[in-house]
Amino acid sequence: MPNFCAAPNCTRKSTQSDLAFFRFPRDPARCQKWEENCRRADLEDETPDQLNKHSRLCAKHFETSMICRTSPYRTVLRDNAIPTIFDLTSHLNNPHSRHRKRIKELSEDEIRTLKQKKIDETSEQEQKHKETNNSNAQNPSEEEGEGQDEDILPLTLEEKENKEYLKSLFEILILMGKQNIPLDGHEADEIPEGLFTPDNFQALLECRINSGEEVLRKRFETTAVNTLFCSKTQQRQMLEICESCIREETLREVRNSHFFSIITDDVVDIAGEEHLPVLVRFVDESHNLREEFIGFLPYEADAEILAVKFHTMITEKWGLNMEYCHGQAYIVSSGFSSKMKVVASRLLEKYPQAIYTLCSSCALNTWLAKSVPVMGVSVALGTIEEVCSFFHRSPQLLLELDNVISVLFQNSKERGKELKEICHSHWTGRHDAFEILVELLQALVLCLDGINSGTNVRWNNCIAGRAFVLCSAVTDFDFIVTIVVLKNVLSFTRAFGKNLHGQTSDVFFAAGSLTAVLHSLNEVMENIEVYHEFWFEEATNLATKLDIQMKLPGKFRRAHQGNLESQLTSESYYKETLSVPTVEHIIQELKDIFSEQHLKALKCLSLVPSVMGQLKFNTSEEHHADMYRSDLPNPDMLSAELHCWRIKWKHRGKDIELPSTIYEALHLPDIKFFPNVYALLKVLCILPVMKVENERYENGRKRLKAYLRNTSTDQRSSNLALLNKNFDIKHDLNLMVDTYIKLYTSKSELPTDNSETVENT
Repeated sequence: MPNFCAAPNCTRKSTQSDLAFFRFPRDPARCQKWEENCRRADLEDETPDQLNKHSRLCAKHFETSMICRTSPYRTVLRDNAIPTIFDLTSHLNNPHSRHRKRIKELSEDEIRTLKQKKIDETSEQEQKHKETNNSNAQNPSEEEGEGQDEDILPLTLEEKENKEYLKSLFEILILMGKQNIPLDGHEADEIPEGLFTPDNFQALLECRINSGEEVLRKRFETTAVNTLFCSKTQQRQMLEICESCIREETLREVRNSHFFSIITDDVVDIAGEEHLPVLVRFVDESHNLREEFIGFLPYEADAEILAVKFHTMITEKWGLNMEYCHGQAYIVSSGFSSKMKVVASRLLEKYPQAIYTLCSSCALNTWLAKSVPVMGVSVALGTIEEVCSFFHRSPQLLLELDNVISVLFQNSKERGKELKEICHSHWTGRHDAFEILVELLQALVLCLDGINSGTNVRWNNCIAGRAFVLCSAVTDFDFIVTIVVLKNVLSFTRAFGKNLHGQTSDVFFAAGSLTAVLHSLNEVMENIEVYHEFWFEEATNLATKLDIQMKLPGKFRRAHQGNLESQLTSESYYKETLSVPTVEHIIQELKDIFSEQHLKALKCLSLVPSVMGQLKFNTSEEHHADMYRSDLPNPDMLSAELHCWRIKWKHRGKDIELPSTIYEALHLPDIKFFPNVYALLKVLCILPVMKVENERYENGRKRLKAYLRNTSTDQRSSNLALLNKNFDIKHDLNLMVDTYIKLYTSKSELPTDNSETVENT
């Protein structure tokens, strides 16, 4: 919908003009000045909030000194900007015209005042102009020195050409990032000796030169033949600037939103080095919850060093205020879990409001299993992922597995159909993944056996060899015991975790059921002898069914070889090394994730009208909302405002449905009339445990996964990854060029000064 200018006698609208349009300010004093200067009689009765929502003024009504252009795509007003340029008389030339904008008639006194004001302004400007000319005549050298400091000197021809040249280089780098084209070309061992082939960047440069780009052609002709046209050092510098400028667009939105949460995904390999992907959650200006990827953090083996670098990068490099961080979550495999908990605890010490939580993109049972500090569990989880990835390599492999399932589930065709559908999805991330695995294990073993059998010529050696390795892994007794123990222990948390990923009301009531879950797990721990006996019996029966030999792990047998006193049985071994530490860890992990602060925050979900309705509007958010008191615009009015909020929904019309999610509540047209409720909903919305309601705003993680999946580890780049993920963000080439010149060259330098010499070929 186009925006129309609210000024009298102004017919501009946003769809027919390149001008910026500005909302009326919410500040009552400034809004009144805007309204008075507009002289619109029909605007006098509207409140500042109504004017802010419905009325706009175009840039033509502001002095140029009141407007700032932060980039070619962003125009903002100064904080004290007041519109002063208006046409209040042209409609008088056509008295029979009808005006939608009713102009307030000026009295004779007001007309005289306006004329006198105009005369005074003109005489004042003339006086200043005379004083400036006299000063210039008396002190020409002094004025010249000041001009060098305050005014931008005109660029020389050489400097203009240099900027155009740099702009072309930046355009190529941005194109490569968006299209996921690696900088390097062929591997050195692929190229015959004596043959020179340019890398991808150099090849694109030559393509643009051959296409007739004059700036690049001229620079190429004047560059020494024994130098690189654009060195690796210069490419790295320019990529860092591209990454920083594009990241800043997202960070600016985060700062405007105030509240945010930090999330890291599992460690990834980028060109041989381990990095942590960092994402940020925030509510944008359109009240949509977004989760955006903003960069990589080089991984450190020392947890304390990692915590310091993580904090430094967020606050100093990216410029985010951690006082507004209200959540943190870390999705990592078991080898890194303990270190990320150290990072979480260090941030909590400095910022108690940054609650450590589960992340909605990961099932609770998967999260808990990944965090178990038992090597056998880590190995088993890795094997499960590899098996799932193996069958998803081709439709033929999935079809082979479907055929085996059909044979095994002849007497239960409905269940067989369900399992086939599950196998075609990424089932390892389900809440019931371990139940599914135990049920599917026989089919997986038979299918893998059939693929790697010598008589089957359908599969090539690579697939057959991989099937043999995986079959050996899943038929190891240690693997069988591990998945059976995980299945049984995590059955106590399955329903709880599923509710956490449900509707807002499910999350609210799940918070109240945590005590019962912990009680059940504590009972298991107190009677671990009995429970483990049943679990081990189930594992041995499954092993017998699959003709798997029951034995202790080879590592343990080698360590106790020749020790006649060692009478440790398989059952007692797995109880001490697997069942006991797994149950103990899951109990502690649940207590850590669902801290008192976290549970208080989840109790505030009773602000959502549908939850209020289920509680018969008998809620008391004031007690739980105390932890967010410093984030509220009017904390002293919280109690009265919450009362009005409850009454609004309790006495709603019969045809009005209660909003069931925070997303729906934030998009209510009158939500701004409840500023404290609005602030609380924004804070609750960004908690990592809350799911992103609209999938289109969860693109950050999906695009990152796609980049990692489609790019080999040796060709990955942290800079290009951000460009690829943010391919739809507008970029300011002039800003990139100016930043590069400021950081890496002086006005007299050319970019080729950074070039590296190479041998003549």
